Amino acid sequence: MSDYALPLFGKTAIITGASRGIGEGIAVELARRGAAEVILSYVSPNSQTRIETIRQTIEPLPHKPRVYAHQADLSTPDGAKELMEGLFEWTRGTLKVDILVNNAGVERVKALAELTIDDYDAVYNMNVRGTILLTQRVLPYLNCDGRIINIGSVGGRYGFKNLSLYCSSKAALEGLTRCWATELGHNGTTVNCVCPGPVQSDMLDNIPEEIKEMQRMQTPIENRFGTISEIANVVASLASKDGSWITGQTISASGGWSTY
Repeated sequence: MSDYALPLFGKTAIITGASRGIGEGIAVELARRGAAEVILSYVSPNSQTRIETIRQTIEPLPHKPRVYAHQADLSTPDGAKELMEGLFEWTRGTLKVDILVNNAGVERVKALAELTIDDYDAVYNMNVRGTILLTQRVLPYLNCDGRIINIGSVGGRYGFKNLSLYCSSKAALEGLTRCWATELGHNGTTVNCVCPGPVQSDMLDNIPEEIKEMQRMQTPIENRFGTISEIANVVASLASKDGSWITGQTISASGGWSTY
């Protein structure tokens, strides 16, 4: 079988926030490109029906990938531990990971004067601390030539009104990406951050209309929003051997709206 027919053949991938939107798209695309085991992390019990639909999309693929879905709140101190314990049991103690996509995230649309400690905790405990804790837990099981891909946002480098917590948390992911790339590259592991521009998804519905329209009109490619599949393709390419010489990078996947 050609490496390019199924470039991720035999790989094990973990995707957080996988029950919808960009996370779902990434999970399905990694499976389509050959991933043998696809781990779906999600937080809400209400997502179980959607998760089963994703399972039914992935498992019938010709190479018969396996899906493991686990509900865990990665914003809590124990969320990552619970996910990895469940995964270790599912693999009967043979857990090895090739790809980690830190996609789960939350936002709060509030002016500075309105922000509370609870708002800070909600955004930073998920977007930053949750990413750190899960990546720490995955490290002992990460194969050589591993791929860690953090999902940031063009907001990490742009001052969107009333989105200071979200944008600053995504800027933090860029800093983590650069440091981890330096720390982990000794065995071929790469760490990158993919920053989508506006993508038609549930999360976009929470963004003020004036921000969305401004970005749409200023996007060089066709003055439109991106699609989930376009972001998933960028992530899947970095996850394959084509991404072996790219690390520590922040990649703007925004149709040219933001250029780095």
